[in-house]
Amino acid sequence: MFRSVEAIIEKNGEVRLKEPVRLASSCRAIVTILDEKLDAIAETALLSEATLSEDWNRPEEDEAWSHLQKAR
Repeated sequence: MFRSVEAIIEKNGEVRLKEPVRLASSCRAIVTILDEKLDAIAETALLSEATLSEDWNRPEEDEAWSHLQKAR
């Protein structure tokens, strides 16, 4: 089973978990270092949604996906 836990990595490489983790035994982990703060990532996603919605909300898109809609 996979589980994600938010953490802060200090300049010296020390990893501080933002919540306690209890395990039955030792296990391996993968650490992903984010270059941006999570707030910036969320903001980018919101800005992208507005831009993409212009493309998604075109009649051509509705027609292309109409075969997946239930009959009314």
